[in-house]
Amino acid sequence: MNAVTPAYTNITNTVAFLGLTLQPSSIPEMNNVVEQGIREHQKWIIANHNLHSVYLFHRHAKLREFYSQAHWTYVDGMPLVALGRLYGYPLQRAQRVTNVDWTGPLMELAAAQGWRVFNLGSSKQVAEQGAAKLRELYPALQIEVSDGYFDARRGSAENEALIKRINAYQPDLLMVGMGMPRQEFWTQENFSRLDAHVILSSTGAALEYIAGATPTPPRWAGQIGLEWLFRLAHEPCRLFSRYLIEPWYILLLLVLDYPRSRFGVKLHGRAPAIYAGSDKQSSPIQMRGD
Repeated sequence: MNAVTPAYTNITNTVAFLGLTLQPSSIPEMNNVVEQGIREHQKWIIANHNLHSVYLFHRHAKLREFYSQAHWTYVDGMPLVALGRLYGYPLQRAQRVTNVDWTGPLMELAAAQGWRVFNLGSSKQVAEQGAAKLRELYPALQIEVSDGYFDARRGSAENEALIKRINAYQPDLLMVGMGMPRQEFWTQENFSRLDAHVILSSTGAALEYIAGATPTPPRWAGQIGLEWLFRLAHEPCRLFSRYLIEPWYILLLLVLDYPRSRFGVKLHGRAPAIYAGSDKQSSPIQMRGD
């Protein structure tokens, strides 16, 4: 992947904990990163991390490889802001960026700058409804969509057709929202073949919220770390494990990693964790190698 990284990346805005490397940023700062990548004709992957991705990160070596190659990783979730503070970083609420909050300002900027936007994800009907709503809100916006229900295997006829369609459109901004870790794996596997400047690899259900297909949680809830309750109430079967089981794994990870990271304590003869920004990566808890 392109070795050039955004100019905003420096020691003051890069943090590392729980094996992660993050660049916490506000929405205006994220708009600046995207604008820089497009203006300079770069080819960047912009990813994010939340508790669910942390859980997957420590269980899939392939996902750890993906994040090591991303050019920018922002914080999506107040729990990570709280964890960053626990590790001694002065993170702020404004540095928690979710697609619910960011999509509008980003599409407004895209319309003003004349960017071509391509969104991959959601069902065909929802994607088209979301795009229509965005065109209504921002009449100058150039946006095309494709649903996320296709054979994503490398070399499949559907995947080849999709890549040809994306490259024919030549998007300045490619938004991929097919659920973790499928969206990250697809981005990684097809990165070298995609003719796009900036790729947002983890846009999730952005168009579903815009289209009204998924209820938008109260924005005040997100600011105090309770947005998950509203999501769980709306989709209990799908989100039960994510919100009520996976956090226990993160807690165990924290118990193992925090004393070692903050105080240099060596637990049971284990070596310190190697963080995602280094050449080699390991997890304080080794559960899967795939």
